[in-house]
Amino acid sequence: MDVVSGKWKGLILWELNAHRVRRFAELRRGLNGVSEKMLTQHLREMEADGLVHREVYPEVPPRVEYSLTVHGRTLNQALAPLGAWGSERIQREGSEVVDAAGA
Repeated sequence: MDVVSGKWKGLILWELNAHRVRRFAELRRGLNGVSEKMLTQHLREMEADGLVHREVYPEVPPRVEYSLTVHGRTLNQALAPLGAWGSERIQREGSEVVDAAGA
């Protein structure tokens, strides 16, 4: 549970799964409400856990891209049933659905 703890890690997984490769600013725009500090912290933790790959291109200005590792993709697949359960619960309770990709 440590590797997915935190408000944003699951959403980061889904955002990277949906778009394959994202730059930092693209991730931040896709995760409405996340601070730069929190996104940086979560990405570093996820990289250390082997879930996210960080690619730095030697350009000026530097370009950094994030993507899921194989390990990250398998975790995302394991979390898919939990996401389905959450969607069913939201429908059952008549709550508003939050679109993680467009939020």
